Formats: sequence, structure tokens, C-alpha cells
Amino acid sequence: MAPYMTRITAGQADIDELGHVNNAVWVRWIQDVATAHWEAVAPAEHQQRYVWVVTRHEIDYRGNVRDGESVTAETWIAEPPRGARFDRHMRFVGEDGRVRVEAETTWAIVDRESGRILRVPPEVAAPFLDG
Repeated sequence: MAPYMTRITAGQADIDELGHVNNAVWVRWIQDVATAHWEAVAPAEHQQRYVWVVTRHEIDYRGNVRDGESVTAETWIAEPPRGARFDRHMRFVGEDGRVRVEAETTWAIVDRESGRILRVPPEVAAPFLDG
């Protein structure tokens, strides 16, 4: 499956005392983009039954983004889930084509009704995987 993509423009509230997007904002954007991908691809019945929680973030900061600058966020799932978890890849590319931030995050699936983590059902993972 092709990466899910969306455009984000940094606003004044995203900027830290060094004049660029704050690290905590990048984490929020990662979550926002992952959630948007889930909502764009997963059937309504899956969205109603399951919710995802982050268990790990690994983020590489490669460049800065300033107030008013835009990035294209790309996210994709490269491998099938491992039990209750799977890894999501994320990349934020500036208007000049340079990668600003790359991340790999691990997410676990939770059954909304029971509140318990469970193995990712194959039918939930399928729409996010190639082939």
C-alpha cells in the first residue's frame, strides 16, 4: 500500500524558544497523522471496536521547521503485526524535499469494550499492508 500522506503547516503555537517546531509537537503530529491514517483506511466497524495506543517512539530529528513552513507527512506499515503490536514508519519532508524528521513508532491495539490489549486481527491489519 502506498504511504498515507498529509500536509502540515507549523503555526506559532508549535514553535519553541529556539524558533523551530518543538519536539513535543513532532510527537503530537506523529499521533495525529497515525490517527488520520487509521480513520482513512479502517472500516467503521474496526474504528468503533478498537483503539490504538503508542508503546514506543523512536524519532530522528534531521532538520528544523519554522513558523509558517510546511512539511508533508508520510506514514506506512511495512510489516505484519507481531501479536498485539505493529510498527508504523513516519517521515516528514520539507518543501525543499529534505527529510526533517523520521520516526518508527510501535502501536498496540486495544479492544474498546474490555479495555484490554489483544492480538491484531488479520482483517484489521490487511488494509494497511502491501499485497
